Amino acid sequence: MNPKITTLETENIKPVLSVLADNSLSTQFFKEEKKVQELVSKVESNEELQDKFDVQYFSFGNDIKVLDSLSFTETQTDISKAVEAVNELNKDKNAATILITDGNQTQGNDYEFSSTKHKVFPVVIGDTIKYQDIQISQLNVNKYSYVKNKFPVEALLYYEGKETVNTTFSIVKNGNRVFSKRVRFSPENPVQTVTTNLVSNTKGVHYYTASISSIANEKNTKNNYKSFSVEVLDEQTKVLLLSSFLHPDLGALKKAIESNKQRKVDIALIQDKNINLDAYQFFVLYQPNSYFKSTLEKIQSNFLLVSGTKTDWNFLNSQGLGVQKRVINQKEEYTAIYNPDFLTFYQEDIGFGQFPPLKDKFGEVQTKKESQSLLYQKYAGVETTQPLLSTFEENDKKYAVLFGEGIWKWRAASYLKEKNFESFDTFVGNLVQYLASTKKRRRLDVKAQRLYAANEPITISAFYVDKNYQFDSRASLELTVTNLETNAKKSIPFSLFNNSYQVAVEGLASGEYSYTVTVKNQNISSSGRFKIEDYQIEEQFTNANFKKLEQLALKTDGAIVYADKVDDLLKKIQEDASFYTTQKSITKKQSLVDWKWLLLLIIVLLSIEWFFRKYYGKI
Repeated sequence: MNPKITTLETENIKPVLSVLADNSLSTQFFKEEKKVQELVSKVESNEELQDKFDVQYFSFGNDIKVLDSLSFTETQTDISKAVEAVNELNKDKNAATILITDGNQTQGNDYEFSSTKHKVFPVVIGDTIKYQDIQISQLNVNKYSYVKNKFPVEALLYYEGKETVNTTFSIVKNGNRVFSKRVRFSPENPVQTVTTNLVSNTKGVHYYTASISSIANEKNTKNNYKSFSVEVLDEQTKVLLLSSFLHPDLGALKKAIESNKQRKVDIALIQDKNINLDAYQFFVLYQPNSYFKSTLEKIQSNFLLVSGTKTDWNFLNSQGLGVQKRVINQKEEYTAIYNPDFLTFYQEDIGFGQFPPLKDKFGEVQTKKESQSLLYQKYAGVETTQPLLSTFEENDKKYAVLFGEGIWKWRAASYLKEKNFESFDTFVGNLVQYLASTKKRRRLDVKAQRLYAANEPITISAFYVDKNYQFDSRASLELTVTNLETNAKKSIPFSLFNNSYQVAVEGLASGEYSYTVTVKNQNISSSGRFKIEDYQIEEQFTNANFKKLEQLALKTDGAIVYADKVDDLLKKIQEDASFYTTQKSITKKQSLVDWKWLLLLIIVLLSIEWFFRKYYGKI
């Protein structure tokens, strides 16, 4: 026997109130730091709110964090991420959000169309008065150009004011004006687009500053300037994408490869007898068959081979490529598995495992030459070490094989996830860069941007291999940064991060810098240049964005107030009948043996009864 005791417990669940405080530099720019801290303190000291709600405090800028202290140093503002993060955190709860911000967002999705299901109550900080302002809202420039070529520059200019004004748009390089144009604005025509073509004369990285002259009574002139850079190259790599039939993969590969302006891709059918193979430095062979025999014999450079359901593996197996596949007349779908131990070149996981499967003929792959696999195959739910994407090296020749068609779906999936093609195109670019290079493989590869905004986090990464071209995690790498104007130097050691080295550079003033990465006890180094501009994105706004915050409040059935009316808002939230405490009943059943104190009491009472019965002779 195991008797059970049933108990009923009641738990009170308060509604949740999330307080989001803007911790970005724009708060500092508007001189609203004290006001934000006072607003948070008002919520903390409001006893009625504290009794009614389970109050949570967060700060936000680049990311959202549990509020510890406010520094107002975040270099970007993502309001949408903050609002949706607390919505997800409290998705099954009765909840509301107080949003303390100027409403100016510099990255992320448009928060006006946030999918939050909870009421949002914006508290507006910053200047809400509309000032006359003119700004460069956007610059469109190619990253690369070629010697003696022209490259386009497009500037989108925006004016906010009640009068007609005339001003000058200019582009300056090394203190010399290389372009200027008079521009006219009015309330009826507040947007102007200026386009020009600049000449790239010499090889290297060149820095330019675009500006528009300030107008009368303009409060904020920091948004009148923007810098950009262009790398001028000696030559362009020509790539031939060769196939025997048309397929969506061809277009996806062409766009991904050409996202790097150093490369120009032509698509041709193998049946074309007029192809001049000597005009190309790199080849993509798409689903080869016997028609590719003479092409494979003539190609002296490196290549990428893509197989699929129309690939003639009987032909490829006879070509001595170092890879064979014994196929049967059956098609299979293969999902990618990222290999973190891949060391041929550095490639991060961009979510390969979440991409749609590729399709190929079913069969076992055998490699007879030295190879490394960036991606393995997963099919029918089974993870394998069969290659999905492998690289091969033999003497001075390098090539790679992708075992599956449908990579166009990867590019589309990457866009749906990231809202751009950058991750996928960079992956293809890294692969092509490794394969297309005819130079001896470098042991040290450094990645850094050419242009950084003021206060933007500067992270430089390095990939280092030993003499056998295996990643060396024991190395000691150091970065030396030199200010080209003052000649001041700063040295920082790298830290190991997965299969690469990384270093964060802080405290650098605006200006041009050179850098050198060295490997301790090795005669190996890599150098480059970057520029830190005065441009600070958080200082580009002249006033708070009341209109957009108001739309967010209306959409979520909340309410918007200025900071000086926050007491009225707190009272409104406290009196809102839609926020109420709920009771949750929990029934618990426990075996009597689990109630040790009760069991002990019963045993003691039975023992006493037995003693008295024994004492009086009743037993």
